[in-house]
Amino acid sequence: MSNPNAAHAPVTVIGLGLMGQALAAAFVKSGHPTTVWNRTAAKADELVEQGATLAGSVADAVTASPLVIVCVSDYDAVTELLDPLADELAGRVLVNLTTGTSAQAREAAEWAAKKNTAAYFDGAIMAIPPAIGTDEAVLLYSGPKDAFDEHEATLKALSDANTKYLDSDHGVSSLYDMSLLGIMWGILNSFLNGAALVGTAGVKATAYAPLANFMINVVTGYVTAYAEQIDKGEYPAEDATLHVHIAAIDHLLHESKALGINAELPQFYKSFVDRAVEAGHVENSYSSLIEVFRKP
Repeated sequence: MSNPNAAHAPVTVIGLGLMGQALAAAFVKSGHPTTVWNRTAAKADELVEQGATLAGSVADAVTASPLVIVCVSDYDAVTELLDPLADELAGRVLVNLTTGTSAQAREAAEWAAKKNTAAYFDGAIMAIPPAIGTDEAVLLYSGPKDAFDEHEATLKALSDANTKYLDSDHGVSSLYDMSLLGIMWGILNSFLNGAALVGTAGVKATAYAPLANFMINVVTGYVTAYAEQIDKGEYPAEDATLHVHIAAIDHLLHESKALGINAELPQFYKSFVDRAVEAGHVENSYSSLIEVFRKP
């Protein structure tokens, strides 16, 4: 059930790196009484000027609010800070926005249950700090649905349009986080590889970028179509077969070597397609490579 008072409920933010500062500032701006704590207290100065309250200790920070947000360097730091605070954590909702793996998230949920927290959520922030508090930020949460519903209005201070509940499995938000970061690095590496390639002809990266962005947008259509094929376990070549793809990758590989740029990325692409072809997918779509990615 939604909490009608959640839109102005008190909240605590523990950890004031660049992201933690952005989280706390968004809560303050939205009218939430916001308590903050950080090992280096000076990092709270600007937030205090904006209206936040600096707690004298991490224990004081936890007890100041029914909803506690923690965003620190890693999961070890979370437990180091909060493990001694069993009495203070009891009955409170803990939201961990620290980046980690799905296994760490599930272990943290078990740890939080032993501390008698009212609820524990693991979350993922798909945004840079300046985007927090705007609809450009996407925040993903996994944990008990009823508790999320109760605090959703408060959490929406971080992104009203893109606060997304995923699953009761605490590890799901971290799985999304890692998979989406993989897409980011894949796109960035491909762009850098392409910029290096056209750069051999004196083309500036700024001139190349608009067409790179166009191609990135084209690929979103492939993602939508291939997702349906993956879920069905059927890979009809409605755009091109792997036979066509591997020929084009061979051209990219040859071009890279001939022009003297690093050819590891196209070689990497080719190794995956070769394995899919060997597995009998030569006449299937590129989505059939999911069978390669599913194997160790």
